Amino acid sequence: MRIGAPTNDADAAFDRLADEIRACRHCAAHLPLGPRPLFRGRPSARLLIVSQAPGSRAHRSGLSFDDPSGQRLRDWLGIEHAAFYDESRVAIVPVGLCYPGRSGAGDRPPLPECAPLWHPRLLPHFAAVRLTLLVGSYAIRRCLPQCARQPAGAVLARWREFLPGLFVLPHPSWRGALWERQNPWFAAEMLPMLREAVAQALR
Repeated sequence: MRIGAPTNDADAAFDRLADEIRACRHCAAHLPLGPRPLFRGRPSARLLIVSQAPGSRAHRSGLSFDDPSGQRLRDWLGIEHAAFYDESRVAIVPVGLCYPGRSGAGDRPPLPECAPLWHPRLLPHFAAVRLTLLVGSYAIRRCLPQCARQPAGAVLARWREFLPGLFVLPHPSWRGALWERQNPWFAAEMLPMLREAVAQALR
């Protein structure tokens, strides 16, 4: 029996859409390593993580956040590896579903065609979500268009305004370490509330 086999019409519809997304070649000409759309989750998920785009390691392994930034994010959330990758409880949907390639010292931004193509069809399937995390500036701009013209740091500083169902977070890459040191409220004030909210959502 296939893991995650449909148990009702909603699951069957989700599986059909998931197969369609994973077969997507819409942006193939712009992807240096080729298309490999990555997302995770089942309609029963209680926690939704909207992220930036898979990195090169995730592209190779097929596992979202399969790198040190993933470990850092799990530390922020206060959850173990097994819980993070339990698709029945946690959904991970990037703004760009495929690895976009490199640009200078970092990865290129998510391709702009991806989220408008798939998010409106995919995200409604996660109706059981109790808590949403917007991880990184691209996720914040995509999901909070009213903040699109504001610096990411300014939006992050207003994090309490988006509670209780939404947390805005910096990207957990090594580049964010300096920002975190410059903003001690993140560890002192936000992370304890974030961990409690995540625990409640998954409970």
